[in-house]
Amino acid sequence: MYLKTRLVDTVRIDPECLGLPVETAVWMALREKLEGRIDKKLGALIAIIDVINIGDGRILFGDGGVYYETTFDALMYKPMMQEVVEGVIVEIVEFGAFIGIGPLDGLIHVSQLTDDYVSSDGKNARLVFKESGRAIGEGDRLRARIVTISLNEREPHESRIGLTMRQPALGKLEWLEEDSREDKNE
Repeated sequence: MYLKTRLVDTVRIDPECLGLPVETAVWMALREKLEGRIDKKLGALIAIIDVINIGDGRILFGDGGVYYETTFDALMYKPMMQEVVEGVIVEIVEFGAFIGIGPLDGLIHVSQLTDDYVSSDGKNARLVFKESGRAIGEGDRLRARIVTISLNEREPHESRIGLTMRQPALGKLEWLEEDSREDKNE
């Protein structure tokens, strides 16, 4: 889920940026310090939207920088348990598919794809379902539900989001459209 969040943080302005307008220097410092970071409670900070308030600058002895307490609005992505998400397959591996959802990737393990037997076609980078003959591959759009979340603040690339497609109205978007047309024709 994408959220607009108001946050407060203290930001350091490097001495080489002190010639810039304070608003510009604070904006740049916030972006460099926070964009792309993950917080377990807040989620992933995608972008600084607006700087609301900049407090008085403080100088610390022996440090050439100036510190400003700043209030700002940020665009956050916070995955929520049981949330239904849509994304694109970015990688197929033998044990499942990685789906790009917002700024993070989620994994649909082969056991969470379908009740059907799933085999890996490594040569064509796809997962094939035995009974239905359907397959998914890189670039396919899917709808899934979030079933596990483990965000890692220190190593964001190690964050894990588990997904499932094992319920009605979830799966490859093409299949959902086909099923919907078939239901209307009955």
